[in-house]
Amino acid sequence: MTQQSTQNDLYDVVVIGGGPAGLTAGLYLARARYRVLVLEKDDFGGQITITNEVVNYPGVGRTTGRALTATMREQAKDFGAEFLSAEATGLDVDGDVKTVHTTRGDLKTFGILIATGASPRKLGFEGEAEYAGRGVAYCATCDGEFFTGKEVLVVGGGFAAAEESVFLTKYASKVTVLVREDDFTCDASVAAEAKRNPKIDVRYGVELKGVTAGQGGLREATILTRATGAIETWKPADGGTFGVFVFAGYVPATSLVKGVVELDDHGYVVTHGYLETSVPGVYAAGDLRVKNLRQVVTATADGAIAAVELERYAKSMSEKTGLVPPRPTASAYEQEEAAAATSAASGAGAAGTSPAPAPVKRSADAAAAKAASQRKPGERFSAAVKQQLGVVFGRMTRPVTLALELDDTPLSAELQGFVGEMVALSGGRLNSVAVDAAGLVTAIDGSSAPAGLVVGEPLEIVAAAGGAGDGDAALPTYGTLDDTGRAEFDPAGLMPVARPCVRLCVADDGTDGGRLVFTGLAFHGVPSGHEFNSFVLGLYNAAGPGQPLDADLRERAEAISTPTDVMILVSLTCTMCPETVLASQRIASLNPNVRAEAYDVSHFPELRDQYGAMSVPCIVINRGGAAGDGGEQKVEFGKKNIAQMLDLLGA
Repeated sequence: MTQQSTQNDLYDVVVIGGGPAGLTAGLYLARARYRVLVLEKDDFGGQITITNEVVNYPGVGRTTGRALTATMREQAKDFGAEFLSAEATGLDVDGDVKTVHTTRGDLKTFGILIATGASPRKLGFEGEAEYAGRGVAYCATCDGEFFTGKEVLVVGGGFAAAEESVFLTKYASKVTVLVREDDFTCDASVAAEAKRNPKIDVRYGVELKGVTAGQGGLREATILTRATGAIETWKPADGGTFGVFVFAGYVPATSLVKGVVELDDHGYVVTHGYLETSVPGVYAAGDLRVKNLRQVVTATADGAIAAVELERYAKSMSEKTGLVPPRPTASAYEQEEAAAATSAASGAGAAGTSPAPAPVKRSADAAAAKAASQRKPGERFSAAVKQQLGVVFGRMTRPVTLALELDDTPLSAELQGFVGEMVALSGGRLNSVAVDAAGLVTAIDGSSAPAGLVVGEPLEIVAAAGGAGDGDAALPTYGTLDDTGRAEFDPAGLMPVARPCVRLCVADDGTDGGRLVFTGLAFHGVPSGHEFNSFVLGLYNAAGPGQPLDADLRERAEAISTPTDVMILVSLTCTMCPETVLASQRIASLNPNVRAEAYDVSHFPELRDQYGAMSVPCIVINRGGAAGDGGEQKVEFGKKNIAQMLDLLGA
């Protein structure tokens, strides 16, 4: 390998973790013209993305965690930082050039910043594991709405417990906070808001020892008074069900670096004066390191400090090895600066004077302003989203037909409008066909629509060849409506036909185009909010070639021989659902034996009740048919990647 090729594949710094610490480091390094890549296995933004309200970040009045970190990412991207969605699986840290092994290949780099953060701590009280997802939750933003009108217990006495207890009052009839200590351990101003809220009751010096459930959810809690040892049985005032939200701190996500860098007895990374670890060239920032305050502001400070030190380290390694990674030279920031300079020079020449300097405006702000000015009434997608869609559509290898199974509700009209705009933007890669409750085609849209589709005629959708039904089993595209025009369905059925629904289909090449082949991917509701990206990637996976996948995972997915139905109950506000939907649908796109359909549970509460789901994502897996017909059913909760989903499927 030549030195030139080595340099082209080399980074100055690889940042592992896309939370506030990692994004800040990416911003600082890219702005200093170093080549930096930010690696994230889940959702860029980190744990703060599930926080509904951020009011204590300096210079920002009031925002959400997702909005704040989205701005951080945009800033880093504007300066030239690179991003990769993949999981780091191992590190080789010996020598001048280090290697980060990932699920998308190996990355060569001089320096490494570990910024993997921490995950919610489990307490181990009786019933915690058993009822996780059925009454015990860890994310107020994701699961708060499930407890509308009910009482909830909040366990914890830190920032998260105080802030999220206030957030939960939007849904719960009453919030009881159980604090182990004599007072909250967070800043007094944060605790004060919880203390003075009339819907919140704070109990100090107590512990939750266990919960028990009955019909419909949790029914009783056992609470210990620490000072006296007294045990009491707690029930909500109305005698109904309740929820438990655990905010008891975090466990550092340091399994990747265990045995690589020094950790303390609790698993946190030990850092020194400028955040260097015990290994030269490896730094740590954010919630995974030993520190006395874990907040967004300290994470961003860590990211900046570590980035400046890594600049020096990367520079010294370039001088030592003679290798110089290709640095960002045409970032959005530089292009805007150059354009501003050209404009200023032009203005000075015309007037014969030097104009006063214009105020500096970030390119992210400029892009947002431009998008807003160009947006037309009724448009659902910004210019930036359209650009991203264009990239996906351009890579699709065959058209996809979106079969819309509609009823007479406003939600169906919303879905039809949503899909219509996507079809218009797709450049012929998408088309759609709408079918009413009688199973008749009511509308056809798109230049690539199969010629055999006819308005007023029945629509036939069949299973993919090689899977269940071997291409001959027709899916039901008909149903009945109630008096309000809402489609009726059996919540206990195998993959309920809940409308509205959008099914991802392709043309049946073996016929005249009059019927469609179901790819196994569908969404019931409108795939907007956090589900938009997973829906778009589902289109790409259904059309081919699809997202890259390690050979071993692909082999496991393709080897599933038992007909398997995966139903995922989601919420559009949940940040943990999209990866689960994407993972299951990626598997379905590879194997006709697997169907993976997502249901927006806010529109189909019958499914929530059917499975006792008080948390999302809720994953219902049926293997070999319905449970009552000899099949096997499994219900699971929580975010799953492809490997974890394959484990659930027994692959």
